[in-house]
Amino acid sequence: MPLTITLLGILALIALISVVRLHTFLAFLAVSMGVGLALGLKPLVILEAIQTGIGSTLGSITSIIALGAMLGKLVAQSGAAQRIAVNMMEFVGTRHARWAFMVTGFLVGLPLFYSVGFMLLAPLVITVAYRYKLPALYIGLPMLASLSVTQGYLPPHPAPLAIVKQFNANMGLTLFYGIIVAIPAILISGALFGLSLKKYTTLPNPAFIAADLQEDQMPSSTVSFLTVLLPILLIGVSTLVVPFLPDDTFIQQLLLFLGEPVVSMFCAVLVATFSLQRGKSLSEVTHPLTDAIKDVALLFLIFGGAGALKQVLTAGGVNQAIADMMQNSALHPYVLGWGMAALIRVSVGSSTVSGITTAGFVTPLLTVTGVDPSLMVLSIGAGSMMFSHVNDTGFWLFREYFQLSMTDTLKTWSIMETLVSISGLAGVMVLNSIIT
Repeated sequence: MPLTITLLGILALIALISVVRLHTFLAFLAVSMGVGLALGLKPLVILEAIQTGIGSTLGSITSIIALGAMLGKLVAQSGAAQRIAVNMMEFVGTRHARWAFMVTGFLVGLPLFYSVGFMLLAPLVITVAYRYKLPALYIGLPMLASLSVTQGYLPPHPAPLAIVKQFNANMGLTLFYGIIVAIPAILISGALFGLSLKKYTTLPNPAFIAADLQEDQMPSSTVSFLTVLLPILLIGVSTLVVPFLPDDTFIQQLLLFLGEPVVSMFCAVLVATFSLQRGKSLSEVTHPLTDAIKDVALLFLIFGGAGALKQVLTAGGVNQAIADMMQNSALHPYVLGWGMAALIRVSVGSSTVSGITTAGFVTPLLTVTGVDPSLMVLSIGAGSMMFSHVNDTGFWLFREYFQLSMTDTLKTWSIMETLVSISGLAGVMVLNSIIT
């Protein structure tokens, strides 16, 4: 009975968001209350669960998301992303522009949200396409595949970060495994699939041609790369070095401190604030950061709503019911997590909602099956990228920038996202067979 109620709750959530067009946060609250009553919980218990779920979910990720938005705003305004793209183009030449943008997308996508990375790099792709008479989609899709993979798989992006916290997974190990899985996924969905896109010669929207900053208006290459990669470097050094240091020493504690995502992101924002000033006053640099917070405010509501539903399901005993069911299930836990995330993604359209909602359902599997929580994060992340279509804002953003028909958008963008999802699951299963 609890599983039937849960399924009906998911269907109701999907209908409220995609059919009724109710605000996502309101839909989560409505379904949380309805599911709680159906599970036999007392009204005050439901309210307590909702409050607990919102608080526990937001408490661990709010500061990281806010800092990530600030870093993205600083990188966007300073020209650091353009500097990285220019350096990559100079290194590989226009003949291999798609490879330059693919690598740039990966580097920029590591610390920045997908929408921020898209807004930074898509105008550069369009500008290069016009300037060098290149097919914009052919050189741009590998970059978009990189951004999608980093958004779906890797912390400190919102959904993977929230799942890492919920599963109590090791952040550095998840990032390390994620990069291993991400590289072949990008090559398959971006580089390999992108080879078939030369025939799409429709001119992109000229309104999005990037303002071409002069050499002296951009930060140096060293500063640009260091600013973007600093959070990853701090987390990576902490993960790799700490196990070899004596316990409770100053250097060990310092590296553990710097390796915490909120600390590493804070350090990156501070470094960006001062290193990317380019003659501006401190107030001029930091003033737009308020707008950066506005850009991600909706994410906080989505996460809070998903956390509320998760906690209501937990209070109603659904987690235990799922755990009991999975003891006799023939599906591998990673496949189950991937499939559930993929179903919600296709139905609702949001990879964030898909990932964070699925995490609440599969949490009991970690204890029952003993699977690696880091790999479960990646399998859910891969599922959350499945087949983006008309209910996903990314679909329309892509179509608007590259001026494609609806059919061609489905044949290019939607297929690319599907390949990101399937290749991600395949990578998780291969990596699991190697490490176990």
